[in-house]
Amino acid sequence: MKLKQTKQKGSRARLREFFLANVGKAFNSDTLRRIAGTSEWARRVRELRNEEGLNIATHNDRSSLKMGEYMLLDLKIKPSFERDISKETRAFVLDRNGYTCQMCGAAAGEAHPFDQGRKTRLHIGHIIDKSMGGTDDPANLKAICSVCNEGASNITLNRPQAIKLLAQIRRAPTSDQLDILKWIIKKFPVQALKILRDFNT
Repeated sequence: MKLKQTKQKGSRARLREFFLANVGKAFNSDTLRRIAGTSEWARRVRELRNEEGLNIATHNDRSSLKMGEYMLLDLKIKPSFERDISKETRAFVLDRNGYTCQMCGAAAGEAHPFDQGRKTRLHIGHIIDKSMGGTDDPANLKAICSVCNEGASNITLNRPQAIKLLAQIRRAPTSDQLDILKWIIKKFPVQALKILRDFNT
């Protein structure tokens, strides 16, 4: 067991050293498997991202990256959100928040509205930071995207009022209005059916 742990630490250290020496360069899975020297290289990369905060991007983060490519974007260390949060709690919070960032409204997997070069990746963040006494209770957790977490979009706005949203929707092209309608029906299918029934009676 001790030998296995040492081997894992060694592969993680090799990957860390490789990424740090090649900031801004993309590498495929074959290269990273060879550098790590283990079939569990992907787990080691996840550990570098989630536990050490290395800003390693995949095709989910950057549209310029191909499937299976990884890139250390910069040397800025990102805070670790989910280290002590269970998978069940994470799934609950994401579902409760509709798989959207609670700061900017970006939806998981879609092109980010404030950074078109990347897809939206959601994390779990604390409403009241743990350093200020916040807990990992679901009531103190929210979905937050990488862009808002990094402060790149500078959006800590209050939620817009319905009248302002309606004004924007009315000004939008018909195709955009239909996209919004589809999204609302998908998010609120039961309520949408009830409104249609009431409308037809």
